[in-house]
Amino acid sequence: MDKQIKNNTVLSCWIIFAILIAVHGFEAIVLRTDKTILGENCINKLFGILAVFIVLRILKWNWTDIGFAKTGFLRSICIGFLLAIVSFSISYSAEIMILKSQGHAVGFGFFTTGFSLTGDAVVHTGIGFILMCIFFNVINVVMEEGTFRGLFYRLVETDHSAGYALLFQAFLFGIWHIVTPLHNLIDGDINFVSFAVLSIGYVILAGMMGIKWGLLYRMTDCLYAGMADHFFNNFIATNLLHVVTETGIDEMMLVRVVIAQLLSFAVVMIVWKKTGKKENALAGR
Repeated sequence: MDKQIKNNTVLSCWIIFAILIAVHGFEAIVLRTDKTILGENCINKLFGILAVFIVLRILKWNWTDIGFAKTGFLRSICIGFLLAIVSFSISYSAEIMILKSQGHAVGFGFFTTGFSLTGDAVVHTGIGFILMCIFFNVINVVMEEGTFRGLFYRLVETDHSAGYALLFQAFLFGIWHIVTPLHNLIDGDINFVSFAVLSIGYVILAGMMGIKWGLLYRMTDCLYAGMADHFFNNFIATNLLHVVTETGIDEMMLVRVVIAQLLSFAVVMIVWKKTGKKENALAGR
């Protein structure tokens, strides 16, 4: 089994990915845990962590082999949070300026919600919900970074160029997010045209984020910077800190996220090129 995986790395990743996204889709569309206190970041993410553990045992790899380094944790976490704070400070400011220019009274709200493309996310208040949201988001970033930037990237890199591995895991990460608009399509919240547009947008945006976090992995030699930026994007900018107007909550969330991700992506690309650690990331080591 070890040799089969290593000799067919891309196919192996596709098989693992197919199993993971099947569980993800089953939880979101059949079990509907988004309607429960668990949300959608529990069953499929815990299953994903278990799957990575099993594959690592088969490969005779350790968690450190896929980026969970024993050193550099604090420094890398600070880099990731700094990147996220700066980029989202600018995107929140842009969002508020746009809303005010449209005549809205704008304020902030601190409460937890799940992400929703249709604006009907359930609002929860109380420290208990915040703590649960933190826990589920930690599970989420451990699974997604450990799977896509960790396992898939490192596995494909063993017999392909680093650039190919970077783009491959980012593409899979983009497809991973199609479950959300598919969920809305099945529920009748959006039509097929909207589904197609949102799916393409998700593949592009999430893929770009996958490239950014993959480069952070290469620059820091660990997953922690990407995990911190990923956590901030999900927990602070999506689940906790909301822009509230008299007409609704987070009506321009997608604009906020897109601006922040474009900014942080540009920063990472610039730093990658200027630090001399480019290593032909899009061509190979």
